[in-house]
Amino acid sequence: MERLFLYFIAASALCGPLSVAQHHYLVFNETKTWTEAQSFCREKFADLATMDNMEDMNILNGLAVPEMAWIGLYDDVNGWKWLMSDPNFYINDGANFRNWKAGEPNNYNGHESCTILKSADSGKWNDAPCDWSVEAMCCNVTGLNVTFVYINKTMTWPEALMFCREHHTDLASVRNMEENQKIMELLPAGKQVWIGLYRDTWKWADGSNSSFRNWLSAEPNNYQVQNESCAAADFTNFGQWDDRNCDEKKPFICYAVPMKKYLLKLKLQENSSLDLTDPVVLEEILRELKKRLKDRGVDGDPKLSWKKQSNGKIFY
Repeated sequence: MERLFLYFIAASALCGPLSVAQHHYLVFNETKTWTEAQSFCREKFADLATMDNMEDMNILNGLAVPEMAWIGLYDDVNGWKWLMSDPNFYINDGANFRNWKAGEPNNYNGHESCTILKSADSGKWNDAPCDWSVEAMCCNVTGLNVTFVYINKTMTWPEALMFCREHHTDLASVRNMEENQKIMELLPAGKQVWIGLYRDTWKWADGSNSSFRNWLSAEPNNYQVQNESCAAADFTNFGQWDDRNCDEKKPFICYAVPMKKYLLKLKLQENSSLDLTDPVVLEEILRELKKRLKDRGVDGDPKLSWKKQSNGKIFY
């Protein structure tokens, strides 16, 4: 086939979007657990619904939504990790060492995302609210060697983090029972200290970094320690969110990947007398155009089709 040279009339090749949907939400009234709903949304669409702002909430409030429905926000209660991220520091699987007190961590009242080590509990650990005022255990690290430093000053966990990083290496990471015992030897009787174990709270299932939150008053609260680790929108309260047990069965809201439509105007210059009504020729032009769009950085898999004039022809 003779080669066709394609020229974009507009410098950007795009004459402006005909329609762009920022979010496309889909409401399902059948009830599922949060995990079942997520699997359904990922199989059929993109994921459980993510919201970036109140505009998104206004869109949902304008839909025919049941009283309460799952959205894509969840609390990874098992996502505990150490501040120190260097994998070479954690020999013999030390990054996974835990010394929790029985029944801990329990995320009591839904706000316990930091860790204290208590002398009264023989060095066992508790999860605790990060805004408590507690003394700190810092550490100095040289290679694989670590020494611990007891700080006799009460601070919140973020304040303790800043203090330890300014004056030492970091808040203490504890890799084994031997190091846990070294901390106990420094800790006065009856005292408790922050250590560097924490978890990120409330994440979007699709990995979005949206920081938008729309909780009901006093939520999330992990009510009566009921494992309330999934978020549902309460549309009897304008779609504000409540933390709920993930095993409850509820309607749910998915979102689909938004579709963008563009009109591209082309000027074709041919070097032979090709038949521009021939479907094979037209398909070859679309293949070449798709390749050029990909070369210009268009993401995904663009779907191209010809727009016919009122007389049924494509080209002037």
